[in-house]
Parts: sequence; structure tokens; C-alpha cells
Amino acid sequence: MNRIEEVVYHLLYRNPKLKIAVRNLYQGCYDLLPKKKEFFAGEYSYKEGYYFGFHDVDVFSTDETKVLALEEYFDGRMPKAGEKVGVGYFDFDNGKLGEYHKLDDCYAWNWHKGCRLQWLSDNEIVFNTAKDNKVVSEIIDVTTGEKRCVDYPIDTVLKKERLATTFSYERLQYCMPGYGYPYQDADAMLDEESPANNGLYLFNLDSGKRELLVSLAQLVKEVPEEYKEGYIHYVTHTEFSKDGKYISFLHRWIRKEGSTLKRWTRMMVYNRTTKELTELPTQISGSHYVWNDNNKIIASCIIDGKSCHVLFDMMDVDNYIIVCGNILNQDGHQSFVGNSCFITDTYPDKRRMAKLYFVDSVNSTTELIANTYSPKEFQSFRKEETGHIACDLHPRVSASGNYVCFDCPRTGKRGLYVMSLK
Repeated sequence: MNRIEEVVYHLLYRNPKLKIAVRNLYQGCYDLLPKKKEFFAGEYSYKEGYYFGFHDVDVFSTDETKVLALEEYFDGRMPKAGEKVGVGYFDFDNGKLGEYHKLDDCYAWNWHKGCRLQWLSDNEIVFNTAKDNKVVSEIIDVTTGEKRCVDYPIDTVLKKERLATTFSYERLQYCMPGYGYPYQDADAMLDEESPANNGLYLFNLDSGKRELLVSLAQLVKEVPEEYKEGYIHYVTHTEFSKDGKYISFLHRWIRKEGSTLKRWTRMMVYNRTTKELTELPTQISGSHYVWNDNNKIIASCIIDGKSCHVLFDMMDVDNYIIVCGNILNQDGHQSFVGNSCFITDTYPDKRRMAKLYFVDSVNSTTELIANTYSPKEFQSFRKEETGHIACDLHPRVSASGNYVCFDCPRTGKRGLYVMSLK
């Protein structure tokens, strides 16, 4: 964002409906100009009619011969209960997406976090779906095709221990439409602001045993006094640290009577060994984040009134580093390349161009590696609050650091892209 855009963004930050209206008017004026030229720093391959979703899980197989994907059967609106997407993978060789292999259909999904499809082992995938109007997760062996259903939905998995985090997706859908699923569950408790038997859960994917780690009642005790009553609290965006020691998550809340677009956030980290909770000093903000191998988190936050990407070290969370604040001055979705570099995206700018940056957090440098067009048809909230259909880039880097996978609607159709980084 330029300086004027940055000032306007933060002036309207707590009035999301007005912010969206101003954004739409601003971009609409620039729609009268010719489309800008696109840019890709590396060779890329893509398949239309497919996407993946969020940026915080592995999309490449361990040997980088497969790339997970969701096959869309419609676009331009939110999914309803009973509507499906296809689940499968592309063959991947020498930077090129090959044949698509469909494994199943999924009935619990959205356009942003997908169905939380991810690798559970070298040969197994796991994802959310719905059976008999209940949200569950399914494990599939991609080699044999063997399937197994688990009673609870997942958010993220810890492969080496075959554990998964979970929470109420109905409560999430109520508080943050477009991120949950249109099904009911027994844990939602929508009539309670911060129930004691709802929150962050951990469960074993083999035994199915589930444990409540942190309750909403526990979380609400530590929020400022003005947010304790009259607000509905919920948990979302969980992730394991690479060594499995920590589970991070967002504790969020909205007014009981008010827009779901206006929310407050605490970024929390649960220590599985000590069972202690740490709140990252994000000043009641935070959206997207990922871990590196050194128990550091790069996160999008608003610090001292400015949107930025912040590097937190669990050894000393108060001495954080704002990374390239002059360039990375808006929200983004990150993916680490090694432990000191990461790729992040931007939302479409005034010319509807979305960018990918390669960021070196040690040397505080950024490099533009892609600049792509995002058509107006893929703009969220065009009709109503629940119209969350945007196609964010959501970059996902392979373990080798050789490739980045992202979603992109540049051709007028949602597509899955893989670009070389070498």
C-alpha cells in the first residue's frame, strides 16, 4: 500500500463495512484503465478449475512427486450443505503439473481454508467432510485407496504423533462466515458467550480419543474487562510447531449483537509440556502466521496502529522484530523458505494486482516474484457478508524450497499454480 492507502486503511480498520465500500469504489475507478502487465519470476505450470486453500499446511508430498488439490464443480458463491468438491492430487515432475487423480468427494469445505486437506504420512492424506449431516475427517491411503472415517474434523495435524487439533466448525461459521461449514455440531453452544466445555481440542487420529486443552471460559478470563460480556468468543487458525512442543491458535471474539466482520484477536500459544498459555504481544490483533523449525512465528499483526509482519521467538516473545515494515505494510499469508526467509502475498491492489514477495528476514530485503491479476468476480462481500469467495494466493512452499504453489484466478477461472523458485 502507498502512504495514503495505508492511512485510509487504518482509519477504517474498525469499520469493516465502510472499509469494503471504500475499497470497492476505489478499485472501481481504476477498472476504467487498461489491465497492468503480469509478472512471474520463474517458470510456472497451472491447472484451471482447481484450488487448494490456506497457506499453513503441506501441499507437496515428501518426495515432491504429488501436489494436493481440490476440484471445483461450481464457483462464484458460497457452498451449501450437501454440495461437494473433489479431493485428489496432481502428478508433479520437473516443475510441471501432470495428470489429476481424484480420490474422493468432500462435503465440508469453503473457498479459503478448503477442507483442511493435508498429508498425514508419505502415503496418507486427511481432510474434513460430512457424513449423515455431521462434520468428520477422512483418511485415505493414496496408494491403495483404503479409506477410514474419524469422528471429529481436523484443523492441523502433527504427523509424527498422528494427532490433530480441532474446534467447533459450526461456531466458527456463525462467528466468521466463510471459514466454517454449514452443518450443526454438538459443541457449538451458540447461546453461550464463552462456554467452559468448548474451545481448543486435541485428538488422536488412530484411537479417536479427544481432549479439551483450552476452554473458552479459560481464555475469556484474560481479555480486557470490556470484552468479557456481550461478546461471543471462539477459536480458529491452529497450528503445531515443527517439533510438536507448541500449539498456536487465534482466540477471537465478536459482538453478540453486531457485524461478524468486526472482530478482535489474541494470538495464543499452548505449551504441551507445561500446559501453560502464552499470549503473543500483538496488541489485540493478528490474522495469518506460520512456524519455522526454530520455534519462531512470522505473523501478520497491527502493531502501534500499523499493519506489519512480525517475527516472534518463543524464547523471548516480547523482543519481536518487524520485518520490512516499509514494504510489508498490509496483511498477508506466509510460508517459510528455510528458517530465515519466507514468501508472503498481498490482497489485490487498486489495479486488482496481487503480489508475491520473497522476504529475507535477516537482511531485511524483499523481492517481488509474482504480480498477478485478480478479476472483480473473485472479490469477496460483493452481495452480502457471507459472500466470502475471494481467491487469495495463499503461497505454499515445498520442503526443498524449490517451488511455491498458489491459487490464482488470473484467467477468469480459479486455478492451481506451481512456480519454480530456483
